[in-house]
This record gives sequence, C-alpha cells and structure tokens, in this order.
Amino acid sequence: MNYVCSYKDRRKTVQGEVLNFEKIEGDKGDTVSFDEVLLVSKDEDVQVGTPFVEGAKVVGEIISQIRGPKITVFKMKRRKGYSKKTGHRQDLTSLKIKEIVV
Repeated sequence: MNYVCSYKDRRKTVQGEVLNFEKIEGDKGDTVSFDEVLLVSKDEDVQVGTPFVEGAKVVGEIISQIRGPKITVFKMKRRKGYSKKTGHRQDLTSLKIKEIVV
C-alpha cells in the first residue's frame, strides 16, 4: 500500500520504510500520527483526497533524533575585502512507518 503524506512537504512511501523528517518533538519509541494524507493506493484501487483522504491516517514510530550533514555558507564581495563563512546543520527525526489506516 502506497500513500502520499503531507507534513511540511510531500512524501510517497510504503509501510515499513524509514524516513528522515524535519525535527518532530518526541523521544525514541514515541508514536507520531499524520492526518493529512493526500493519496492512498492499494494495488489498482486509488483514493485521491480533496484535499485530504477522509479517515486516512499514517502512524509512525520515532527511531532517533539525528543531525543532517554540515552545509557551508560562504559569502564574499569581490574587491571589497569582505568574506564571511558560516555553517548549518539541520535537526532531523528518523521515523519508521508502522501502519496506514484507511
């Protein structure tokens, strides 16, 4: 069974898949549910929501709270002697999809 879930962005996944989302508050082992399901498909049966599928819910379990890769931000204005180097690491949540309720 495939589904498309909307939480800050759109993801197409299946049950049992592990995904990295932007930080979701919670500890390891907590369950998270998403009510904004845009599309659910099982074999040839496809349900498309307007905008969300009625009664559909996706339940996941938090595996870990991690940090993404380091991104280097470098700003420079030529011939002015100005340069600035900073970095950024995004906080992420690893989430395993447990079940899809329709």
